[in-house]
Amino acid sequence: MLISLSARQKNVLQSIVHEYVQAATPVSSKVLAQGYQLGVSSATIRSEMAALEEGGFLTHPHTSAGRVPTEHGYRYYVENLMQWDMLPSAEQRMISHQFHQTRLELDQWLRLSAAVLAHSSQNASLVTAPKSGQAQLNHVDIVSIQETTVSVILGLQEGTLTQQILNLPQPVNRDLLNQTARQLTDLWRGLDVRDIKQVSSSLTGLSAQVSTIAIEIMERLDKRLSSDIYRDGLLNILNQPEFQDQQAVLQQVIRALEERHLIDQLISDVLEHGGIQIIVGGEGRWDQISQISVVLARYGVDTKMAGVMGVVGPMRMSYERSVSVVRYMSHLMSDLITDLYGK
Repeated sequence: MLISLSARQKNVLQSIVHEYVQAATPVSSKVLAQGYQLGVSSATIRSEMAALEEGGFLTHPHTSAGRVPTEHGYRYYVENLMQWDMLPSAEQRMISHQFHQTRLELDQWLRLSAAVLAHSSQNASLVTAPKSGQAQLNHVDIVSIQETTVSVILGLQEGTLTQQILNLPQPVNRDLLNQTARQLTDLWRGLDVRDIKQVSSSLTGLSAQVSTIAIEIMERLDKRLSSDIYRDGLLNILNQPEFQDQQAVLQQVIRALEERHLIDQLISDVLEHGGIQIIVGGEGRWDQISQISVVLARYGVDTKMAGVMGVVGPMRMSYERSVSVVRYMSHLMSDLITDLYGK
């Protein structure tokens, strides 16, 4: 196994990754010699390709003379060889214009973010709505459904609405429902679940019943990092050659977009470390995505209100392109949310 790569081996590996991303077919020494200015013969390139394969950076499928990068090869490329380019200025202006043409609504921005990420990267996209570290309550509504059944609706300061059915032991008139909702809103506005518990210990009757439900809902929300999820671009994935005849790989993409437990793990990792997180083949930590790659970034207002956005695709994705798009979009959304909600 190679411990370190020579300058020539780095050039060969970098060229193979670039060519394979574009062509999606095994790369031969002849293709490298003709299309890349490596300054050495095909025989020398073949020798370096053999050394890279022995080191675990390349492999060759079936009997093909060409090589393709392995997970280890992609990871080395991302960590050591990738060029971190800015998104072209013209494209930045076009994307920014799209956002300023939409209404000043977070939901619209999140949907547009998912669409732009998917289109610009030609991968699938994943965007989670921003949420504070702990849910904070904004208002309470209690709506009558039947004589002894009401819906308790909680509005959170991050903009999320959630509701739960409450069965009452006896009918309650609407005036009392509205009065209770106003009193609890005044009592709880701006509080998290811990503070709500402290100020609600002496509540009785309907207020106590609503308090129990509110605490259960907010504790459940605090455990869920992913909040609302916006997705786009699955058709982009279906057009990639990796996914046309490999059902297991496609299932991994769908799992990365849909499985809440996995999404929460990925989000937790991004929020903890910050910056751009590039996960190649699961990194040995997530077997559920061992054959795909994910590029994610945190966005939001400091530590007060944060979400995660990024793209999901094959390991043969254009990492430079994906990183530049995700990085720009995370900065743009952070600025928009700061303007909308304030610092």
